[in-house]
Amino acid sequence: MITSSQKTLAIVGLGYVGLPLAVEFGKQRPVIGFDINAHRIAELSEGRDSTLEVTPEELVEARHLRFSSNLEDLRAARIFIVTVPTPVDAHKRPDLEPLIRASRAVGQVLKAGDIVIFESTVYPGATEEDCVPVLEQVSGLRFNTDFFCGYSPERINPGDKTHRLTSIRKVTSGSTPEVADEVDALYASIVTAGTYKAESIRVAEAAKVIENVQRDLNIALINELAIIFNRMGIDTEAVLKAAGTKWNFLPFRPGLVGGHCIGVDPYYLTHKAEAMGYHPQVILAGRRINDGMGAYVAGQMVKAMLRKRIQVHGSRVLLLGLTFKENCPDLRNTRVVDVISELKDYDVQVDVHDPWADAAAARHEYGIDLVEAPEAGAYDGVVLAVAHDAFRAGGSAGARRYGKPLHVLYDLKHLLARQESDLRL
Repeated sequence: MITSSQKTLAIVGLGYVGLPLAVEFGKQRPVIGFDINAHRIAELSEGRDSTLEVTPEELVEARHLRFSSNLEDLRAARIFIVTVPTPVDAHKRPDLEPLIRASRAVGQVLKAGDIVIFESTVYPGATEEDCVPVLEQVSGLRFNTDFFCGYSPERINPGDKTHRLTSIRKVTSGSTPEVADEVDALYASIVTAGTYKAESIRVAEAAKVIENVQRDLNIALINELAIIFNRMGIDTEAVLKAAGTKWNFLPFRPGLVGGHCIGVDPYYLTHKAEAMGYHPQVILAGRRINDGMGAYVAGQMVKAMLRKRIQVHGSRVLLLGLTFKENCPDLRNTRVVDVISELKDYDVQVDVHDPWADAAAARHEYGIDLVEAPEAGAYDGVVLAVAHDAFRAGGSAGARRYGKPLHVLYDLKHLLARQESDLRL
């Protein structure tokens, strides 16, 4: 009998979530890293990771890991971990198509006794109500009789070199008590921070989605406070520092809320709630505030330019930063694009410079041509949009050198002292 530790593992989807998993497991057991993107497979096979989540040295250390875009290679696996994206569409509705496609692919190679574990963020019930029927239909096997499932939500924080896969406690679950134990033991073999076995798959799914709902609402509150304090002429950062002297005050800051989690996951929960006949109020109110921050920032920028008698029509503004967070190349659901779109509505010419972002990806995802070397002294406005270390190190002089003698410097991320910028969120 093959023991759990001897079973070949397949990771389906090799992005920010899947690749670190494949590497950690590949250090100790046979792993097939699968992705439908042949270019991604080629770069990983050459020892390069464009997401910068895994170093070339770590790829070498994963000596039991091999990469493939050939579905037939997955037939050797007995445990499948699905780590594909779960975005929302243009109408903020959950888009399960990548997850359904992955389930269909796994179903084609599923065998009796296999386990399929999902890590993609979903609403409670999606694993058993949406994915399992696809697995059954394609494979011809019966759930919890011939094959089994688990759910272990990802907690990857792109660009974070301190809180990594092995040092973040992992929630696990399984479709039967025995499978739950096996799934928990699987992750415990690589996660040094420990695991937490949830009582059901639905509980694990719900736990994941509310992690980001909670953060979204907290940031929405601070964003609303920032809007209020700006009207009152009070510096928001100064208020937050004063309030932060209390031991239980939560240290959230205002800003654009994007990325693959916080700006997306709440819509999965509200979608499910509405399908059950309940219209969420607090969660959606927070989403409306955060989704509107791009327009608010652009409006503040335009007003500041007008106060300085800078003609807005036909002006040039430089945005420093495009990625959804600092010091990583991740462009998924970046809300910097909302600022760009709004400024263009004012007939402002917008240039974007980001040393972390991939130019081809920016063009493909958003139709934005990044400026590699912005022209000094050419802009009526400069926006510090992302807190990259390079922008922080440059200080106000580094940002202002792009501005004309008369310009507006807007510090969205509080990288500068209050007196060093003309405007901050």
